[in-house]
Amino acid sequence: MERREKDRRILEQFVHIYCEGKHGSPPGQLCEACSDLLAYSLARYERCPYDPKPACKHCKTHCYRPAYRQRVREVMRYAGMKLLLRGRLDLVRHYFF
Repeated sequence: MERREKDRRILEQFVHIYCEGKHGSPPGQLCEACSDLLAYSLARYERCPYDPKPACKHCKTHCYRPAYRQRVREVMRYAGMKLLLRGRLDLVRHYFF
């Protein structure tokens, strides 16, 4: 599987886990705020000028607006801990290391 496709799927999983846990959304659905965050994140991801794309936290150019950047950090922190508890270390390692 292509790395960019894998990254997109992982980001979607993180946002879905966050939305279910924090906003009580039914599985497979996103609230308006999380849907907006996911669309923004995917658009920024597609426009990344670097190839290969570095992890955003290690990037020299921060393309996210500060408010979105903070929200994505919160999503990653929350969903990462949930995945750790579920035993999905492969996804956590991808984003945090």
